[in-house]
Order: sequence, then structure tokens, then C-alpha cells
Amino acid sequence: MKKFAIVFSLALLLGVPLLSGHGTEPLKGEPLMQRKLKHAQKVLEGLALNDFDKIGDNAQELLVISKLAEWKVVKTPRYANYSSEFQEIAEKLVKAAKDKNLDAATLAYMEMTSSCVKCHKHVREVRMVRLDGE
Repeated sequence: MKKFAIVFSLALLLGVPLLSGHGTEPLKGEPLMQRKLKHAQKVLEGLALNDFDKIGDNAQELLVISKLAEWKVVKTPRYANYSSEFQEIAEKLVKAAKDKNLDAATLAYMEMTSSCVKCHKHVREVRMVRLDGE
């Protein structure tokens, strides 16, 4: 499970250059996507160090970011579902940190990462369709 989490996290981080155009609305001087990635990386660091305060604080920040108006990149029902799913997972991550449950926090982090990847795929597909003029 540890190897899978590391490989999965590295795959997400390697995909960062592909996502650089997403969520570029400035917020506190930093693009939204960069803030999201920074906090996700800090959650991973907290998991690796068994630092539940770091996990919980950064999961809470991810939850706050996900509720901002700038978060809404495309207005489709599927995107709304992904956004809602992300928020539910972030809440599970916050709870796991409060409960000091590393296994539950790790699972929630992996679910969150999977949710992000699915949503970014959807956003790319919607943008491609819009570029085609439909």
C-alpha cells in the first residue's frame, strides 16, 4: 500500500505541468491550482511524517479552496459532482486527522488524488469540445 501511495503521488506531481493552465485565477497572489497542489503536497508530507496536525490543517485548507467561487472552472453537472465528491473526501481527511487514524487518512488522500485526476480529465475534455465549437 505504501508503494502504491508513493507511485500514485509521484504520478500526480509529474502531471503538474499539464495542469498549469487550470485554476489560474489569482487568489492571495497565488494561482488557485498552485495553492491546491501546495496543500495536497503538505498532506502527503503529513502522512509520511505521521503529523496529524499537518494533515488536518492542509486538508481543511483544501476544503476551503474547493468552496471558493474561483473553484468553479466549468459549469456542468458532472463537474459539480466531482467538486462535491472532493469536498466529501476532504472532510473525511480532516476527520481521519482528528481521529489520528493514519490508514483512513492515507485512503482518503488516495481517493482525493483519484478524484482530482478524474475531474481534471473531465475539464480537459470539456475544453477540447468547446475548442471544436460545440
